[in-house]
Amino acid sequence: QVQLVESGGGLVQPGGSLRLSCAASGSIFSIYAMGWYRQAPGKQRELVADDTLGRSTNYADSVKGRFTVSRDNAKNTVYLQMNSLKPEDTAVYYCNLKVQLKAWLPPENVWGQGTQVTVSS
Repeated sequence: QVQLVESGGGLVQPGGSLRLSCAASGSIFSIYAMGWYRQAPGKQRELVADDTLGRSTNYADSVKGRFTVSRDNAKNTVYLQMNSLKPEDTAVYYCNLKVQLKAWLPPENVWGQGTQVTVSS
């Protein structure tokens, strides 16, 4: 079993910053990508940013230049630094890992429990 524990969400004023963290625990054979998705009320879950283990990073157009995804491989932890936050960034943010749990198993997605980010004055 793999568990993802997220932290760092909360209430922040427009223009402010937050840093989300997501730590993975459990037995993992290989990690292909680590990243963040978000879901606002009444909307579909969307990719915010991900890191395909040194090959590339991908960002939603709406967060480019404001958000930065990073990781600590030794700690199996992924971070999302969010600057210049806007009210439209308000959503539940979910950590996502694309992992292979065992050598003989196909890759799969593992999700965190979600953390609320609210941007409001």
